[in-house]
Amino acid sequence: MASWSSLGFQDAASPLMEQLIFFYDYAMLVIILIVTLVGYMMASLFFNKLTNRFLMEGQTIEMIWTILPALILIFIALPSLRLLYLLDEVGSPEITIKVIGHQWYWSYEYSDFLQVSFDSYMLPPNELPDNGFRLLDVDNRTVLPVNAQVRVLISAADVIHSWTVPALGVKADAVPGRLNQVSFAVNRPGLFFGQCSEICGANHSFMPIVIESTSTDAFLNWISSSSD
Repeated sequence: MASWSSLGFQDAASPLMEQLIFFYDYAMLVIILIVTLVGYMMASLFFNKLTNRFLMEGQTIEMIWTILPALILIFIALPSLRLLYLLDEVGSPEITIKVIGHQWYWSYEYSDFLQVSFDSYMLPPNELPDNGFRLLDVDNRTVLPVNAQVRVLISAADVIHSWTVPALGVKADAVPGRLNQVSFAVNRPGLFFGQCSEICGANHSFMPIVIESTSTDAFLNWISSSSD
């Protein structure tokens, strides 16, 4: 989870987030090279004495500054398009969850199991355990098995919300009357926190998301206890 003075991404907990971080690092490398080159050229203008009052055109330099940016954009666009298709790929989900955004809580329904649905509210500070996280912990966590392909169907009952878990690389708007879909696989056990990322009213800041990733056996035990 994010903490004070964290300027970068959270540690990736899904293959999608790993790919997003890889692309970010690659794009930042290209940007740093461009800024360095342009900065050097601009700085050199202040310190050289070269002038050419009669220069009307420069075919060579114009070809360079036309072709070079085009090549750079191609080298950025190709991995970007690949990543966009990866993010939209659903594949064969092993578990499907339906998420409904409300003012100001989330409802979850495990479509593959009978009678497994619950509401998830933020824990108020007076009910928070000693090891809890203020404004991030909930009374009912969303439990998922490790290394299972999960499909999440997202909608809303009142206004637009946004279901977001940064460590998983997942963000999708919850729009009333519309189903949005995301897919991911959690590759390590742990707790992963998120929040509504679309301003949805007075208590927008108080509808967190908690994904609890466990082993398959622990997940099946939780499903059995939740169905009773």
